[in-house]
Amino acid sequence: MYSLDEVTLQIPEIDLDKEVDVLLNTPDMLEALERCVMNWQTQITFVIEEQLNKRPQGPGPMAEIDLWQERSSVFNALSEQLKQPVAEKIFEVLKAANAGCLHNFNGTVAELTKYHIEAHDNIRFLRTLERHFMNLAAGANFALILETIPDLMESLQIMWMISLHYNSNERMVPLMERIAWQLCEQVAQGIVVTSIFRENREEAKTRVLEAKQVLEQWKSSYFEMRSQIEKLHQTPHWDFDRIRLFERSNYMASVCQDLGRVFQALEEFNNVFGPELKGDRRVNELLKEVNELVLPFQDVTFNPFSISKKASWRMIIQDFENTIENIDKRVIDFVDLSFNTLHFSAAAFELLQKFQKISTRKAINNHLKRKFNDILTQYCREVDSISEIFEAEKDHPQLTKNEPPVAGAIRWARALARRIKKTILPFLKVPEMLNSEQTSLTMAMELKGYETIKYESWLEETEGKLLSLMKKKLLTAKKIEEVVRDNVKYTVNFAPEIKEIISETNYLVGLGFFVPKLAENVALLENTLIRRYHSVMDTLNEGQIIMLAPQIQEVTKGMQYGCKRLNWNSLGIQDFINQGLQNLSKFESLVKQILNNEKEIESKLQLIMMSNMLKFPAPDTSSDVPGLKEFCRRIELERVKTLVLPISKYTDIGFLITKTEHLILGTSSGKAKSMANYYTHWERKVIKEFDMALLGKTPLFQIDAILSAPKIVSQPQSNEIYWVIMQCIRECIECTKRFPRWMNGTCIECPPQQVYGEEELVTISFLSDVWLDPSLKETATATSENIKRLLISMERYLNTWKHYRALWEKNRTIVNETFAAKNPSCAMYDEKLQFLSNIKHKVMQEPRFKAKYSIYLNLEPLVNTLQELAESWIISLSSFLNKPAKEDLFKCLVMVNKCIYY
Repeated sequence: MYSLDEVTLQIPEIDLDKEVDVLLNTPDMLEALERCVMNWQTQITFVIEEQLNKRPQGPGPMAEIDLWQERSSVFNALSEQLKQPVAEKIFEVLKAANAGCLHNFNGTVAELTKYHIEAHDNIRFLRTLERHFMNLAAGANFALILETIPDLMESLQIMWMISLHYNSNERMVPLMERIAWQLCEQVAQGIVVTSIFRENREEAKTRVLEAKQVLEQWKSSYFEMRSQIEKLHQTPHWDFDRIRLFERSNYMASVCQDLGRVFQALEEFNNVFGPELKGDRRVNELLKEVNELVLPFQDVTFNPFSISKKASWRMIIQDFENTIENIDKRVIDFVDLSFNTLHFSAAAFELLQKFQKISTRKAINNHLKRKFNDILTQYCREVDSISEIFEAEKDHPQLTKNEPPVAGAIRWARALARRIKKTILPFLKVPEMLNSEQTSLTMAMELKGYETIKYESWLEETEGKLLSLMKKKLLTAKKIEEVVRDNVKYTVNFAPEIKEIISETNYLVGLGFFVPKLAENVALLENTLIRRYHSVMDTLNEGQIIMLAPQIQEVTKGMQYGCKRLNWNSLGIQDFINQGLQNLSKFESLVKQILNNEKEIESKLQLIMMSNMLKFPAPDTSSDVPGLKEFCRRIELERVKTLVLPISKYTDIGFLITKTEHLILGTSSGKAKSMANYYTHWERKVIKEFDMALLGKTPLFQIDAILSAPKIVSQPQSNEIYWVIMQCIRECIECTKRFPRWMNGTCIECPPQQVYGEEELVTISFLSDVWLDPSLKETATATSENIKRLLISMERYLNTWKHYRALWEKNRTIVNETFAAKNPSCAMYDEKLQFLSNIKHKVMQEPRFKAKYSIYLNLEPLVNTLQELAESWIISLSSFLNKPAKEDLFKCLVMVNKCIYY
């Protein structure tokens, strides 16, 4: 950059306000003005030479703009100063005096004007290119640079055609050379060979290809614009030095192309090793070798984009190509082996199609195309194999467990047909399959004929057997007596041999065959009406059967009609089945609603069971853990809040049972006699859930450890802790008084009763039943013992702190006076103080709390007390050290003063 002094023209301190004639008559004045102009001429000449000798400060195109911007600014500053009134007055006086120096000065000014116009014109054109230069130098990505190059080349063409100065090789070639340098530099910075293979492969490959396009676009855009200029026949052609413009960019484009081939090879190899091949040891070894292909590029020690290292780069690329050629051969061998391990032609053909769809190595693709004939041969062998199986087993085909012979044989034949179909489907679009397809169709037709023969033979035989069974009743009933149920089991009345007909019918219908109506009715009775009846009856417990007796009787009444009145010749079989299914559906709907009500009751009982009667908010930090009494108070508050939901759910249970009564009997009394056992069942479950709810865990509470010399004790003490906790547990159990019992044989809450010997009315609740529960008593006893053991464990822990007892058992004043009376040295004092400081430090390192199951033992008061005791020992001992230390200090001062004096 230029300085202000370089372009500032010095004006002499002369009074130029006088008229020209007056100034001409002053010799000294004229002499001073001539010296001033000569100095200006010298300064301007120096600045012009300096600017003409300057070169752009950098290899990029922006340096060219900076150079011409500075030159234009310097020349403009000089020109503007020469236009000032003072300068013009000086020129007027010297011109009138016909001074010789003015002629030479005017020549210099003309030269300045010429260079000023040139700089201004150049910077005006270069400013139109500045945006493009900025994109080249600081573009966010190569895509932006690709978009910039055509526009930049067009702007260069316009400047070449219009500019008066950038219209020659001497000016344009250096500028374009700088542009080429900037492009190459951006590529070199964006493509770091040693690290690019560690990045995301897809993104890195895209960036390399974009960099190659940038370098190629630079050259192609140049020649495209050169061709357009030649067609105009109005301006000079672009006959620039191509080595200067494209030698480096061409080489860097070839390096990017090499890198792109490396990425392509890696991608193709990874495509080859798909899920069908990965996992094999040999595949893993090949993949390892493929991944190691990038190591020479990551370890390169020279700049691959440097033309001087072209030979070294070619060696690396040649080694890479030799290696991938070797891997190609090994992959082909492995692919051959993989095809040999595929037992079915369809799988092999599917694998072949996958390979053809993916982008893989050319050599591997060519080899895969030759595999088709092998697959076709394998397909023909598979069809022949199926034909052999059919011929060998068609008289006695393999059946699954409980599968009937006819339906099983048809299912077996269809399985063989599916195998042929599954095999042939992938090949249908292949022209070479036309000859082999006929063999498959012949085999399929043979299997279809086998199915038809089997079915028609069964149909003829079945219709003959069924005629002898037409006179039997539809159903038989067998009474089952149990403790509290009188149930009936129904079965379809058919001979044992008819079971096979039913089984065949079920399977054949599933296979899509038509079966005789009589056989279908037998199967329908067995599979729908009878099984559904037994299924719904099996879901009912004893109380529900008693409660639903009228509804069950209505269903069985219809079933009895099939046992006594209908035989297989009757015309009303279908009506009987339909009516039975209708009655059964109605009964199933009722049972479903009752079971839904019971599920809702169970969910409410679950909420009662989950209620925590010993609940209190968990403290956020150790400082929030409450004391024992506060702990019990919080439990009582939480219990009051907790009981709101269980009481509400308990009340809802009675409403749900009344809802069930309405479904069955159409009444809502809550005291139906037929439902007395049902009421008792749910009341017992309520008692059971109360027992479960009361077997909860006790939350944490806090007690303090304090020093009460000569002992370390807890506050409150162990006995008080024990009795407070036991009282809390007792209150928890007594909360069941809030749940009144139902009146006998109903689900209605019993109102308060007058009891002999009691003045007030008494609520009959679950408390008396809960107290009798042995598991609850056992839990209460175990809790009591656990609390005792926990308190003993806590006292044992507090006893471990007695190793600090010297701090409070000994009298520190007497001990320290005895020590001081021995007139110990400072070193002995220091040793004693260090001992006490270590004790204090050890106390400070002790834990501030101890969580012992449900007790949070706060040790903060104890630690603070011991720390204060240790500090008091240190202060006391220090006071005895103070007096002898002062005396020693004064003696020392006297000795120092004597030494100074002498």
